[in-house]
Amino acid sequence: MRKKFVLDIIHLMIREEIKDEELLKHLQSIHKDEMTIFVMADGRVRGAFLNGTRLVNQMRANQHLGILETLVLGQAELCAALMIPTMKGRERVSLHYESNGPAVGFGVEADSSGYVRGHLLQNPIPVEKPLENWDLAPFFGEGTLTVRRMGEGMKAPQVGMTEILYKNIAKDLTHYFAQSEQIHTAFNTSIQFDRQGRVIGAGGMFLQALPKAGGKSSVKTEQVENDIDSKDDEDEELLMRVENAFSAMPSIGKWFSDGGDMEDVIYGLFREFKPTAVLNREIIFDCPCSAEYYARQIKALPKKELADILANDPDPLEIVCHNCGSAYKIPKSMLV
Repeated sequence: MRKKFVLDIIHLMIREEIKDEELLKHLQSIHKDEMTIFVMADGRVRGAFLNGTRLVNQMRANQHLGILETLVLGQAELCAALMIPTMKGRERVSLHYESNGPAVGFGVEADSSGYVRGHLLQNPIPVEKPLENWDLAPFFGEGTLTVRRMGEGMKAPQVGMTEILYKNIAKDLTHYFAQSEQIHTAFNTSIQFDRQGRVIGAGGMFLQALPKAGGKSSVKTEQVENDIDSKDDEDEELLMRVENAFSAMPSIGKWFSDGGDMEDVIYGLFREFKPTAVLNREIIFDCPCSAEYYARQIKALPKKELADILANDPDPLEIVCHNCGSAYKIPKSMLV
């Protein structure tokens, strides 16, 4: 029986209201936001398919983003969300994409509990002429992609870094897994806008080859070596067929904007590999920030700096969380 995973952590982020009635009506008419995790090819490949239409719309509302900014940060947060199935226990993963292009980059974070948050390093992104397509390559330059994993009980994060090769967030993350973690992995994300610039569909897919089970034999024979070579050839052939099916995927954003179903893609696109959906889980744009958190941070400042704030800054203080856009008004009475 497929499991259902529901968020049970209460966050205090200020959720900006989406007031566009036409958009709200559309969101009610399409498949709900969720991630379906599946396995296929006799357990040799795992995957995740995500509808993140509401996630991207909430992110956009909270961060007050334009179309280009929504496209960049939306794709980044969809990629971060798709890394949740790779987490073990309570874990948090952050992606930092830094380049010398006009968009500069972003920092996004996903938590194993199911929330995603993040920010742009440049907002708004400077544009010299009207956009001709949705290719983000002109807005990124040379730079690095850094992935940090922080698990429960770890004293310091596990850090991996690769150079930006493709100026495409999903492709560069795929390259990171190949280089840093040496695992066959693929990402695909898509955001669909209507003619008025509304986000009417958004989502992504993740596939990953699972490591082989079993240990190494201490005794090698010609027959064993031939069997290993044959098995490796079979694995490569399987991955090539899976990759071909993955490449044939329709635009995910358009699929969800048209009311497409999650399982139609999973069981249709990968039918020859006999996929099995094992878990549905909720993924949302959220943040563990709060007014109380920021009040504690301010109170922990050096005494001289805190005294200067209390004497000279306006009351209440306004603090904006760069990861979710929440604006908190903190009365000075909370700081004494």
